[in-house]
Amino acid sequence: MRKRIRYYRLILLRHDLPAGLSVFLVALPLCLGIALASGAPLYAGILSGIIGGLVVSIISGSQLGVSGPAAGLTTVVAASIVSLGDYKIFLLSVMVAGLFQVFLGFLKLGVIANYFPSAVIKGMLAAIGIILISKQIPNALGYDRPDFWSSGFLNLFSPKHFFGNIENFHLHTSAGAITITIASLWVFFILKKYFPVRHTLLPAPLIAVAAGIIINIIFERIASTYLLKQTQLVNIPNNLFAQISFPDFSKIFSTIEIWKDGLIIGLLATLETLLCVEAIDKLDVRNRITPVNKELFAQGIGNILCGLLGAIPMTAVIVRGSANVDAGGRTKLSAFTHGLFLLLAVLLIPFVVNMIPYASLAAILLVTGYNLTKPKLYRNMWSLGWKQFLPFIFTIVVILATDLLVGVCIGLLISIYFIIQNNFSAEYKIQKKKQHDTEVFYIKLNSMVTFLNKVNLKDALDQIPEYSVLTIDGSESRFIDYDILEIISEYSNKAHDRHIELHLKGIEKVNITAIH
Repeated sequence: MRKRIRYYRLILLRHDLPAGLSVFLVALPLCLGIALASGAPLYAGILSGIIGGLVVSIISGSQLGVSGPAAGLTTVVAASIVSLGDYKIFLLSVMVAGLFQVFLGFLKLGVIANYFPSAVIKGMLAAIGIILISKQIPNALGYDRPDFWSSGFLNLFSPKHFFGNIENFHLHTSAGAITITIASLWVFFILKKYFPVRHTLLPAPLIAVAAGIIINIIFERIASTYLLKQTQLVNIPNNLFAQISFPDFSKIFSTIEIWKDGLIIGLLATLETLLCVEAIDKLDVRNRITPVNKELFAQGIGNILCGLLGAIPMTAVIVRGSANVDAGGRTKLSAFTHGLFLLLAVLLIPFVVNMIPYASLAAILLVTGYNLTKPKLYRNMWSLGWKQFLPFIFTIVVILATDLLVGVCIGLLISIYFIIQNNFSAEYKIQKKKQHDTEVFYIKLNSMVTFLNKVNLKDALDQIPEYSVLTIDGSESRFIDYDILEIISEYSNKAHDRHIELHLKGIEKVNITAIH
């Protein structure tokens, strides 16, 4: 028992505590930014991250997953708040979403995550990496004017964003921010090259942030023009939780929109969570598998609490989960400590948090994004052939053009197309030989023959010439669809008229007279 306690203490101090700090540094600006993009109070994003860390991590079976407000839900959350007209009523929808997720968990419907192809999941991760990099480059350059937390890659090209404000670029960037970004990235490079994660107690993101704070203090002391503006630093109000809103339960049955929005939020949050869980499990070098039904239950409880306490809805989040992996997290204690740090930071030391440059945080996310979309990944997917590469690349392109769920659905459809195409030709084989002057054909049915093979099998049978011998062997098939048996039975009736000698092995003819 003492050895086990000593082991977990070592894991916490050497890995999970530093990783929790790293995830906290990534999660803090995301919580604030997503709340802002959702049209919700700032505290709602922070509170969602705290609940995700302190509550969901305990209930969940995921060792590396981190939950909190998700950029993928900002559009539907913002629309729901506007349509319901009152944030207190919107919180009822969040609770409905949580109840829906708990219900799905009890029905054990989390298994749908197992049916997402690997190529689609890798494409989703790569697309998120690209979005992370693209949206952090302006922050890394100190460009402080536009809102970069909106969902959708193409939003960067709108008049509201960086490329639409290119004529004012020099007015909103600073050499100080660029210097801090370069210094933070240099810290990452030096630590990765000379001090691997397993050999250091302090995580690279923490050191990078500390370096950014110190550099900006130096700029301030020497009265340098490089000094960052307040808009280039994290800004947390001292009274962040002073005006928390709670749900208005008297309006729970006032409109069907509360329930409809809740089901939509619950469905989107569920799909995003399941995709994230699958993706984070792939990043886990210890190959641990998250129990998905337990995860849905945990997310549901988390969203019920979010609605009850005035927070925006949460999901498992890939950005934070991958940052946890990069920082060397080992167990769910890293997610828990990240939530604890969020709570302590906004309650005890908001003045310290407000010293953090966005440029340092941008450097952290640039590294995280690069790790998700390395050139090596694209080369590897290309080497696997078109059937893997096309779903992968289409998932990326569509996610960048639309959003995560649409992109994943398109990638899934392309994967299904290749599965069906492969199924057309894979479930039977035709052999041909000549005995004396008679052509002999042998059709071997494989293990599973479904209605998807109807067209090709029918064409193959129609091409058998007259005055030949045909054997159809289904003796090793585990399943032959009724549609296939019907085609073979119909063909059996025609074979005599075409002077074809037909032999069936392991195939029972079916009665087809009832359909005429």
